[in-house]
Amino acid sequence: MPVALEVPDQYSYVLAVATTTFFLNTFHMMRTSKFRNLAKIAFPASYASEEEAAKNPNASKFNCAQRAHANYTENLTPFLGALLVAGVQHPIPAATIGSVWSLSRLIYLLGYTSDAGPKGRVPGFAGSFLSDIAIKGLAAYTCYKLIF
Repeated sequence: MPVALEVPDQYSYVLAVATTTFFLNTFHMMRTSKFRNLAKIAFPASYASEEEAAKNPNASKFNCAQRAHANYTENLTPFLGALLVAGVQHPIPAATIGSVWSLSRLIYLLGYTSDAGPKGRVPGFAGSFLSDIAIKGLAAYTCYKLIF
C-alpha cells in the first residue's frame, strides 16, 4: 500500500544542499586525478610509496588528495541520511548545518592538498566535525519528536 510523505515547503533547501555533495564528490575526483597525473602514479596504484612521496611533492599531494576523497566518501552516507531526516521537521536549520558541512569538506580537501600537507586539513576538519555532530543531533531530535 503506498504511503504519502509530506515534506515542508522549505525541504527544497535540504535537497539543494544534498545536491552540492554530488558536485563536491566530482571535484574530489578531479583533484585526485590532477595530482595522480602530475606525480605520474600509474593505475592501479592507490597511493604513492612513502619514498616517492618524500621525493616528489605532487606524489605527496596525490596521497593527501586520495585520503581526503576516501575520508569524504566515508562520511558522506551518514551525513546525507542525517540531513534528509533532520530536514523533515527542521528544513532551514538542517540546510544551514548541511551547507556548513559541505563547505567545510571543500576547505578540508583544499587544505589537505595544499603545500601545508596533512596539517592543512585542520580548519576543514573542525567545521565538518562540528556540523556533522549537529546534523546527527538534529536528526535524532527529529526522530524523537516524530515518535513521541
